[in-house]
Amino acid sequence: MEAETTLKPRERAYYESVKTWLEALLKPKTSTLHLEVTADRPFSNTLQAQIDQHREIIFSFLKDARPDITGFLKLKPESIREFIVVEIKLTPIKLDDIYQTRKYAELFDASYALLVTPYEIPERIVRLARVLFTLLSLPSYKRVTLARLHEDGTNVDWFSEPPF
Repeated sequence: MEAETTLKPRERAYYESVKTWLEALLKPKTSTLHLEVTADRPFSNTLQAQIDQHREIIFSFLKDARPDITGFLKLKPESIREFIVVEIKLTPIKLDDIYQTRKYAELFDASYALLVTPYEIPERIVRLARVLFTLLSLPSYKRVTLARLHEDGTNVDWFSEPPF
């Protein structure tokens, strides 16, 4: 528990840099982009307005635990709105981290679900994902994408493919 307590402030400091990196990556590829840090803040009215009325029940499940970054984008002006959820871990990725990211992606019906860490993606996770092909799968042929964001804040190692 003590390690988790000291890790949270460091993780919070990382949220803005990951958000900035994602905005730089996505802005040129989208006509609409809205990202916000939601780990320890309520969802903005802008984000809440994007949730279909029949799916508002998700907020009752997100009171205590929320994605670190949540947002939406449109690739082209005439495109449909697609959600993105991002979970950030300042430790090597574990199996529970993948399931946490999947939970958020499924609640939002997110087209993009990223699990970001500054650490190399563990070989045992890579191997498990190759033999258990459903590990990173989401409904409607969507996937959780693992990303190692290097210290320079621009170089990224994706597993398995870049989602954008």
